[in-house]
Amino acid sequence: MKKLHISQQKIGKLLLLPVFVLGLFFSSCEDEIINLEPFNQISETVAFSTPEKVALSVIGMYQAAQIGDFNGGNRGYPFGAAFVQQGDSRGEDIVNIYAFYAFTYQGTYTPSTANNVFYWSDTYRLINRINIVAEGVIDAAENGVISPALANEYKGEALLLRAAAYHQLVFMFARPYRHTGDASHPGVPYHRLPFTTQENIDEGFATGRHSVAQVYQFILEDLDFAEQHLPLKSQRTGNTQVSRGTKGAAAAYKARIHQHMWNMPGVIAEGSKFFDGGVYADHYVLNANPWDVFYNNYGSGEYMFGMESSATNYPSVNGALPQMFKRRLLLCHSPILWNNPSWLPDDKRRDEDHMIINVSGVMFTHKYKDDVNNDDLSPMMRFAEVALNLAEAHARQGNMEQGLRFLNMVRDRALADPATQSYTAADFGSTVDLLEAVLVERRIELVFEGHRYADIHRLQHCPHFPIDGVPAKFENAMPPASAFVLDGTPYDGPRTVTAIPYSDHRFVWPIPQNELNANPTLAGQQNPGW
Repeated sequence: MKKLHISQQKIGKLLLLPVFVLGLFFSSCEDEIINLEPFNQISETVAFSTPEKVALSVIGMYQAAQIGDFNGGNRGYPFGAAFVQQGDSRGEDIVNIYAFYAFTYQGTYTPSTANNVFYWSDTYRLINRINIVAEGVIDAAENGVISPALANEYKGEALLLRAAAYHQLVFMFARPYRHTGDASHPGVPYHRLPFTTQENIDEGFATGRHSVAQVYQFILEDLDFAEQHLPLKSQRTGNTQVSRGTKGAAAAYKARIHQHMWNMPGVIAEGSKFFDGGVYADHYVLNANPWDVFYNNYGSGEYMFGMESSATNYPSVNGALPQMFKRRLLLCHSPILWNNPSWLPDDKRRDEDHMIINVSGVMFTHKYKDDVNNDDLSPMMRFAEVALNLAEAHARQGNMEQGLRFLNMVRDRALADPATQSYTAADFGSTVDLLEAVLVERRIELVFEGHRYADIHRLQHCPHFPIDGVPAKFENAMPPASAFVLDGTPYDGPRTVTAIPYSDHRFVWPIPQNELNANPTLAGQQNPGW
C-alpha cells in the first residue's frame, strides 16, 4: 500500500490546510479504518477502496460540515448551528442576552476571538475534507470501485457543500460584491485541491486571497456541476431528501449567489425553475402554516437543504440549535423587529403555541423544538427563501405583478385573514415601495435562521434602501417585557450597542492571527484596520 508521508511539523503549522483523513469517518463505526495508518500518513487507497468506504467518506464529509472542532468541542461549525447563531448575532433582529455571543453581537471581536477564528478554521477544515472526497470519488471510479455516474453524484454533493462553505466565508471575511465596480477587491483563498501531497500543500501556501469576483465565479462553477450531477429530491429517500445534496438545492443556492452578485436576471432564471412548468416545479411546496416546516423538518416539502442533527453529534449544551434557543434561552427576539408595524399583531409567526416562547413577556423563538434529542435540522435552504428572492428580484426589475405574487405567496400563509390583509398593487405606489415590503418580509420570515448579516452585507450598496454598516442594536441584556407590547408603532427605545459604519474595519471579520502567523502569503493580506 502506497503511503504519503508529510512532516508532523508542517501539519502543525497548517490551519487552512489540514490533511487528516480520519476526519472523514464516524469514529464510532469505522475504528478499523482510522487505526490503519498513523495520523500523519495518508493511505491513497484505503478511504476509497470499496463502495462502502467511498459512501462512508461522503457521509463523513457531512459530519464535518455539521460539527466542526472549536477547541475539540462540538459547537456546530460551520453548518450545524454556528451559521445561524453567528449570522443573526451580527445583526439587529435578535438580542444576545448573556455573554455567550457578546463578541459577535457587540462587534468586539479581534483576530484571536474564538467565534471568528473557528468559523475560519473549521470551514477550511471542511473544505479540505470536501476536496479529498471530490478527488477520491473520481479516482475510485477510474479504479472501477464505483461507477462514473455515482462518482459524479458524490462529487456534486461535495461541490454543493464547498460552494455553501465559501459563500459563508466570503461574506463574513470580505467586503460585499459591489464594494468595487468589478468586485476585484480581496475575497478569500479558494482551494480546489486536497492537501494530501507536498506539491498541493506548497501550492496552498502560495495561494493568497482570490478576488471576490473570482470567488463568486468559482462558487457558481461548483453549483453548476452539482446541479448537473445530483439527483432530484424525489430520487432520495427519508431524511436524505433534505440532508443530502439535490438538484433543487443547487439551483436554489445559485439564485442566492446571483442575488449577492446583484444579478437579478440570474436570480429570476434560477428561481423560476421552481414555478410555472420549470424543471423543479412541484418538487417543493410552501406548507399551509408557517410553523409546519419546523414540526416536520425532514419530511417537509418546504425544506430544500440542511444538516441532519442528533444528540450523538451534540452531546453538550453548547452546540445544537434547540439547546441555545429553547433550553438555554440565550437569544431572544429584538424589539426592533418585533415592533415593526409591517409585522401584523395577529400574524401566525407570533403564535405562542407554535412559533414563540413567551417567558414573562419576553419573546423567544420556538423554531427549534427538540431540546432532548437535538435532531432539529439546521436550515440551510428553505423554499420560502426562493420565493422571497424572486419577489425581490422582480421588484428590482420593475415587475409589480410578479414581485407581488411571490411576496404574497410567503406572507399570506401567515396572515390571520388573507382575504382582507393580503397585499394588493394598490398598497404600493411603485415597485420601490414593494421592494421595501419584501425586504421587511425577509426579516420576519427568516429571523433566527442565520440570514440577517448576509442581507446586511449585500444591502450596503442597495440603490433604494442601503444599510450603512451594521445597524445599532438593543443592549446586550434581557429586554423588559414592556419592550414587546404591540401598539402599532416602531420601537423607539435605546439602542446601546452602537452601529458599526460600513467604513469601520469591524464591518468584516479579521483573518485569524494564527492563520497569518502560519501562512506567509496571507500574512500581508489581512483586512485593513486589523
